[in-house]
Amino acid sequence: MSNKKVLVTGGAGFVGSHLCERLVTMGYDVYSLDNYFTGSEANHVAGVTYIRGETKNIGTLVNFVPDMVYHLGEYSRVEQSFDDIEKVWAYNKEGIFAVLEFVRKAGCKILYAGSSTKFGDGGLGRSASPYAWTKATNTELVMNYGNWFNVPYAITYFYNVYGEREIQTGKYATLIALFKEKMRNNEPLTVVSPGAQKRNFTHIDDIIDGLVLVGENGYGDEFGIGSEEGFSILEVAKMFNGHIEMLPERKGNRMTADVMADKTKALGWSAKRTLASYIENLRLKSWK
Repeated sequence: MSNKKVLVTGGAGFVGSHLCERLVTMGYDVYSLDNYFTGSEANHVAGVTYIRGETKNIGTLVNFVPDMVYHLGEYSRVEQSFDDIEKVWAYNKEGIFAVLEFVRKAGCKILYAGSSTKFGDGGLGRSASPYAWTKATNTELVMNYGNWFNVPYAITYFYNVYGEREIQTGKYATLIALFKEKMRNNEPLTVVSPGAQKRNFTHIDDIIDGLVLVGENGYGDEFGIGSEEGFSILEVAKMFNGHIEMLPERKGNRMTADVMADKTKALGWSAKRTLASYIENLRLKSWK
């Protein structure tokens, strides 16, 4: 029997490249579709077939029938989405429709990477930014395709992923990578006011453990993949032990997000890595 074919959208990105790497070691035929907006050829993994292009063109770019599609390739920044609304629409709204039509015709399962922003601040977070709204409404469309057309689906939610291959510089940098870069350059750690906003930082390896488990065994919504440990941004900055500089408040910055990991845990998942040990390890390596 031939190997199962798996397509990962966003496979050259931070999370996608780690997922491709894991799937290759599991013996799958792995394909990536990426437009390289935040993805990079530096993230390419041996054994993966890379297709360059937009997800909205998936129907013409992908000429085979996969057994499974992991749809991670969407725009994924909160504060920047106000300035990037045209990109957000093209990557998230035009993209999801094309991908759902593709899996409907292929008759395969889709795992959709939703956004935990929709659970933030008691559910008000879903409309707090263009990014949050597109992701929240996309989860509804995925569920509707399940109901309308019998498309098998699972929806996961990541909580503040950190680890190797994070984007470290520029406006799309993620917090832990940004702090690491600032420590290396002896720059102050900038914290958006009030600093009390809490996040559940989850190591990339824990995310991939959850993604593979849900991809193979999970059906339905609300498969949260997030560490139980919550820290305020100020607490994280203090873990790095650098000089802290407070910035003004920003639009779309939610204060809380409850981790909903019960369904993922029921499949046998748990977070095994801690943020404190990761930061300590970075310190020992002098922020490399």
